Amino acid sequence: MDTRKPTLDKDLDKISYVEEAAGNLARGYAAPGLALLFIIIVMVVSAAFFAGATGAWLIVAAAAIGGYMALNIGANDVANNVGPAVGSNAMTMGTALIIAAVFESAGALIAGGDVVGTISKGIIDVDAVSDKNIFLAAMLAALISSALWVNLATWIGAPVSTTHSIVGGVMGAGIAAAGFAAVNWPTMGGIAASWIISPLLGGIIAALFLFFIKEMIIYRDDKIAAAKQWVPVLIAIMAGAFASYLAIKGVNKLIKIDLMTALAFGFATGLVAWIATRPLIAKQAEGLENRNQSVRRLFAIPLVCSAALLSFAHGANDVANAVGPLAAIVHTVELGDVAAKVSIPLWVMVVGAFGISIGLLLFGPKLIRMVGEQITRLNPMRAYCVALSAAITVIIASWLGLPVSSTHIAVGAVFGVGFFREWYTEKSKKRQAWVTANNNRTMPGSDDVGDNPEVARQEIARRKLVRRAHFMTIISAWIITVPAAALLSAVMYLVLSTVLV
Repeated sequence: MDTRKPTLDKDLDKISYVEEAAGNLARGYAAPGLALLFIIIVMVVSAAFFAGATGAWLIVAAAAIGGYMALNIGANDVANNVGPAVGSNAMTMGTALIIAAVFESAGALIAGGDVVGTISKGIIDVDAVSDKNIFLAAMLAALISSALWVNLATWIGAPVSTTHSIVGGVMGAGIAAAGFAAVNWPTMGGIAASWIISPLLGGIIAALFLFFIKEMIIYRDDKIAAAKQWVPVLIAIMAGAFASYLAIKGVNKLIKIDLMTALAFGFATGLVAWIATRPLIAKQAEGLENRNQSVRRLFAIPLVCSAALLSFAHGANDVANAVGPLAAIVHTVELGDVAAKVSIPLWVMVVGAFGISIGLLLFGPKLIRMVGEQITRLNPMRAYCVALSAAITVIIASWLGLPVSSTHIAVGAVFGVGFFREWYTEKSKKRQAWVTANNNRTMPGSDDVGDNPEVARQEIARRKLVRRAHFMTIISAWIITVPAAALLSAVMYLVLSTVLV
């Protein structure tokens, strides 16, 4: 006999749906709630430090905005460091978040430096904003506008340069405060040039390394033998490049190192890495099948290391974007004078370091998936090319004296890998000959297509290997970052000046 009560079952189902909806809603509010809690803690701590001091309310407000900016940097910028490794399945999202958070914080606190240029590398003439109140309004406006812009970019799924955002914010506030003559236009011209140079250079270098891997390893009859010969060389190049990269972007904050010394250190590190990894790769390659999947395993550990090193260097270099204007405000309120360079108090550095890490943990997965999975398909070999390109491009830019964005480099490298795959799949005679000789490969549309080369070409023509919609969204966001942040900052300055000036 059926003992169920239809009415009761319907009511229970409704309750279950309501509970599920409430749970989803609660999870949706959890991250913003924790972010707000962090900002409140920052305000409480800063208020405790400056209780009773003149202008304490301004420092507390600036600390809250600096914490908000740090959260946004963690949500947006850090994706470039770990996105390729996650997209290639070299590490899980959880592992990536932990590694990035730990090394971002370590880079900021250990090598973040104790002095920062408050006018963002000479964008604005200090004399033009020498009045204390005008300077405070300009720094607050720059901080608010850049944080809002990075937050908006994260929401639409576009990885943008936080450096360019703060530069645009400082420029807009400076123009609103003292006119166009206050801006150092040659410096701004160099930054504008980096919009093109950074992604192009990153893309070209990544494509060249992927070409080398395909020609020397992937489309060889004995892939494992080729990998045993060349993977140690590639790991050595990565080790050397990252050693030089960290010397320039990270350790240089602690000990002044010129470019040639950094390159010599990188060469020595690479040589040691080559000697050490040859027997390790040979042992790891024992018993592997002669397949691409086997070769990919050899790149997994170098990718994890590269994600950690990139995060360390990013924390050392970009924490100033969050706390530079805050440190300037603290200095000006405490001492009453405007300075081009100021010391960063430890509590301010901690706000930047922890804010970036918390922003990464709470909001980072969205942009990590965008960079690692949604632009083009990545495997460990392609992700290796992206990570190596980021290090080498920064070294070349430092040698040429060009201001570049780590965001633009990394994302440009992902685009470079994707567009190169499109070209190589269509044009490479070696690949076509290999596919013809091995026509029992995998599905059409991947790098290893082969059942029918003509079907593969038709499929790739129909479904491009780089998603054009994401490409246009990101490029558009890059182009408008500086003017958008500048416009927001100018408006914020005009509002704040009614209170401070």
